[in-house]
Amino acid sequence: MARSAAILVLALLLCISNVRPQEVEDESEFTYVEGDERGPEHWGELNQNWSACGNGQNQSPIDIVTQDATVYPDLGGLRRIYHPANATLINRGHDIMINWSTGGGSIEIEGKRYRLNQGHWHTPAEHTIDGRRYPLEMHLVHESEDSKIVVVSILYTYGRPDPFLAELREEIASITDEQPAEEALGLIDANHIQIGSRKYYRYIGSLTTPPCTEGVTWYIVRKVRTVSREQVRALHVAIHDEHEKNARPIQSTNGRI
Repeated sequence: MARSAAILVLALLLCISNVRPQEVEDESEFTYVEGDERGPEHWGELNQNWSACGNGQNQSPIDIVTQDATVYPDLGGLRRIYHPANATLINRGHDIMINWSTGGGSIEIEGKRYRLNQGHWHTPAEHTIDGRRYPLEMHLVHESEDSKIVVVSILYTYGRPDPFLAELREEIASITDEQPAEEALGLIDANHIQIGSRKYYRYIGSLTTPPCTEGVTWYIVRKVRTVSREQVRALHVAIHDEHEKNARPIQSTNGRI
């Protein structure tokens, strides 16, 4: 993408820590039910390695306040260098994840490449825009050779079906609680995931699930895509009842803007 593309960026002037965050795979360790003893407000108390969930200062998700965004016209775009690769669809209990075990290609940002490792969905969306919460959000998780994490976030509103989810319709239905938790997909091309915008909001935050590791660079694509109600419902049905809504509450920016 041309470097002259207008990029909207949240000016969060923080250093990116050199960490290798790993999301928790066992969904029984935490819930999204507010008020529950394992709910979001208690994540930081459940495991000593999850302390950032309770006392971290740069947590995600956040509300994107568009009037507070600073425009950096020369920052550059997100250059996708994805390619077909073997992938597996996994029901982690708290979400549905597509995993490219050897990487699904990479994304290039300001000359640096980050390998695409996995993508997963949150219903409803975790990030909000000027207080508005959309019904679905997809996270594409990338990692550089020096273990820096970049997550590209795509928001969805109700409308026409999403083509990528349409490709996975039968496989998502096959990994409900009553079926095997994994489904081999064969070759999956991440280029089929529609982004369709050269504008984004960028900020430094964290993983949105335990251990809530900080130092994650977020790119929230400005263009909102569409998804059908049936597709969102399919994601609800596939995960455990207590995690049907798998969005962490909005976190404080703590002066990051």
